[in-house]
Amino acid sequence: MTNQSTKKPPIWFWVISVIALIWNGMGVAQYLGQAYKTESWRSSLTDEQFEIISNLPSWLTGAFAVAVFTGLLGSLGLLLRKKWSYYLLVLSLLAVIIQMGYILIQGQSDNIGMTILIVVFAIFLAWFSKKTILKGWLS
Repeated sequence: MTNQSTKKPPIWFWVISVIALIWNGMGVAQYLGQAYKTESWRSSLTDEQFEIISNLPSWLTGAFAVAVFTGLLGSLGLLLRKKWSYYLLVLSLLAVIIQMGYILIQGQSDNIGMTILIVVFAIFLAWFSKKTILKGWLS
């Protein structure tokens, strides 16, 4: 038995957590498409985009994997109301910053709005998970 009790989170906590899970699930699908160069992934790219992505350093692909898989697990942790979700979402944020920072510095983003949105959403999820801990919604 623990003396620790958690408060019941409001409905918007669940809405944000489900959106986070879907968002990161889409990231995992994108990663798997890129890693395995699936036909559906390949068909969504121009030849120039495919060439750029095919020539990215392997460590960047590793950062992509860390970003999306820790993001997915962190989002699942939110739904399970677990404090460890915060640490996974912070790790995901760090990997996103490395990945997107490299892409922006190299000038390889043809959709800068989406690149920035990915960083902003990762920052939001790390912040959100920390706030939910402070509110007593995670244990």
